[in-house]
Amino acid sequence: MTGTSPRRLVLLGSTGSIGTQALDVLTRFPDVARLHGLAVGGSRPDLVAEQVVAHRPAELVVSDPARVGAVREAVEAACLSAGVAAPQITAGAEEVARLAGSLGEGDVVLNAITGSVGLLPTLAALASGARLALANKESLVVGGQLVTGAAAPGQILPVDSEHTAIAQALAGVRHDQIDHLVVTASGGPFRGRGRAELEGVTPEQALAHPTWSMGRVITTNSATLVNKALEVIEACFQFDLPEDRVEVVVHPQSIVHSMVTLVDGSTIAQASPPDMRHAIGWALAHPEKLPRLAEALDFSTAQSWTFEPVDEETFDAIALAREAHREGGGAMAVYNAANEEAVDAFFDGRLDFLGITALIRAVLEHPGRPRAETSDGVEGLLAVEAWARTAAGELLAARER
Repeated sequence: MTGTSPRRLVLLGSTGSIGTQALDVLTRFPDVARLHGLAVGGSRPDLVAEQVVAHRPAELVVSDPARVGAVREAVEAACLSAGVAAPQITAGAEEVARLAGSLGEGDVVLNAITGSVGLLPTLAALASGARLALANKESLVVGGQLVTGAAAPGQILPVDSEHTAIAQALAGVRHDQIDHLVVTASGGPFRGRGRAELEGVTPEQALAHPTWSMGRVITTNSATLVNKALEVIEACFQFDLPEDRVEVVVHPQSIVHSMVTLVDGSTIAQASPPDMRHAIGWALAHPEKLPRLAEALDFSTAQSWTFEPVDEETFDAIALAREAHREGGGAMAVYNAANEEAVDAFFDGRLDFLGITALIRAVLEHPGRPRAETSDGVEGLLAVEAWARTAAGELLAARER
């Protein structure tokens, strides 16, 4: 990047796992981008204040208006103590979308928001012409063709170990040379267990991921394999392939992050130690490579990489997502919304672990489920999603009676 001005960066979801690691990359490689704005949920005001003092964004948006007071107090006190100017602080989901769309061509928006609330900021960022570094997989899962239709070629760069790996493996490969993609999965904390062994699983056990350190929702999704199901659908849209050409294989070591098998029978794999800074740095600096961004693999000692099929009888999340994707009509928006409601219910003690995917199936099979066509736009998708959340709540209430 020598000789060029750093691009501006808007970071949505700066206090989560991806957001904090992205700021670490910026600290180590300040020429990659200049932080223009942050968006946060507001649950960690002291961390937000530290980030503001360290990176000096011009704007800060708190998505939850009820938390803006505590964030404002912490940020202004920290800025006063450090002798730096406080950023402009606003609040609300509309302000998050406005911030996401405030840049332009040559700049980058990193969407690290968790959940379908990331869809509107994604669309705003794409409309601005900025590069979208996308860690919010729900945008593609829920938005599908709306998102891909709004994106210019190469405008979306995935910030996900699996999809970043596929994108790198596809460098120089024509689309007609792809036979299929192979998305790897660690298997989560319950790999090898049957359904009977998953009865009575606690939230604490579900959060004990063997490889990655992630937030509550994503870690639980990894335990149910819902996260892998969402990644299959994300890959379909990101790489323009049907779901039957996106396979999943369990790879407990999490070293090979994904693979591409070509029509000639050869397979290209991308491998690195499990560190999300690889994916973050790849998307922020693309097409450049950041030197010594993270540790490389060490082949001086013996090691083994193993691969095994997914037990889809025990973990039915992937098969459910494939069915929903084939059906279309907003079915994946229903799937995602039902899952988010199910995860909350699991942590509230209102639903057992196996009940998470059972609730997703029940909402998908609900006789009153509406459909959303592409012509309905984002409003139609959001209406279907709202219906799914209501239906999930009603089904949960019926279980409790």
